[in-house]
Amino acid sequence: MNADTTIVVPCYNEATRLPVDAFRAFVAAEPRVRFLFVDDGSTDETPHVLSRLTTTEPDRVQTIVQRVNRGKAEAVRVGMLSAFANGGRYAGYWDADLATPLSEILRFIDVLEAQPDRDICFGARVQLLGREIDRTPVRHYVGRLFATAASVALRLPVYDTQCGAKLFRVSPAMRALFVERFLGRWTFDVEIIARLMQQCARERRPASDIIYELPLEEWRDVDGSKVHPLDFFAALIELGRIRRLYGSNPVLTSQSEISVEYGHRADIH
Repeated sequence: MNADTTIVVPCYNEATRLPVDAFRAFVAAEPRVRFLFVDDGSTDETPHVLSRLTTTEPDRVQTIVQRVNRGKAEAVRVGMLSAFANGGRYAGYWDADLATPLSEILRFIDVLEAQPDRDICFGARVQLLGREIDRTPVRHYVGRLFATAASVALRLPVYDTQCGAKLFRVSPAMRALFVERFLGRWTFDVEIIARLMQQCARERRPASDIIYELPLEEWRDVDGSKVHPLDFFAALIELGRIRRLYGSNPVLTSQSEISVEYGHRADIH
């Protein structure tokens, strides 16, 4: 698998939602990217769908099978550790339903290529003119409430912790963020940032110098999402646990906000 970027795709009962043709078309057009699917104990036809995809694209697609469902957090963690072990320059994770189109991966790569001091690029669902962010009002407002709570808990002005599109530079420091299991099933993205902030505290470096939030060109709600509004309350409980565990440790933050790039790929300097 000679590609610079590995994208982990966690899957749980995605047989009817996984856009297989989109993945096939992308790997045919983009040699820099490979995919690592993690089947998280699916009980539908997902294992067979992934098996066929792996068979037809053996050089660009791999699958890890977890026999028991352990939740998205553990699927992402296991996949990311494998992705780091594969080598290459970048490793990230992407939602299986492609709410964030695969074409955005190239913009994420461009950000890290253009800014070698940044180690992480997060997608941000920001509704701007000229962008197509299709999100139901309930999910939007619940998401904004949680994002505000996460920002307060972290003491970092991050806009969108829960977007399922993220890319990391391959390095020992980034791999270390995934070594230990996460506290919960819903808020592992927040815990990744908390772990990063601990690293930065030891190095006397602001975490905001490492993370880059990139407003997406396109994002859409996909029917069949496994995240529901009531999960907001479970996520708040998990957020409190993260705050108690990591809040007692010294962190170093910057007064400047995390950089947000509002232009197109050609606007990156």
